[in-house]
Amino acid sequence: MKKYVCDVCGWIYDPAVGDPDGGIEPGTAFEDIPEDWVCPECGVTKEDFSPVEE
Repeated sequence: MKKYVCDVCGWIYDPAVGDPDGGIEPGTAFEDIPEDWVCPECGVTKEDFSPVEE
């Protein structure tokens, strides 16, 4: 699964880790995160994330 980076603060969403503090279980694809989820570092929405090119 693809990682995504916050365009504002640089925090990386890694599907293998998820965002347990934000209620996102490990193994959750970015596309499957609820639309009301926000970046745990700066609070922006999913619209402000871009795929990480590896």
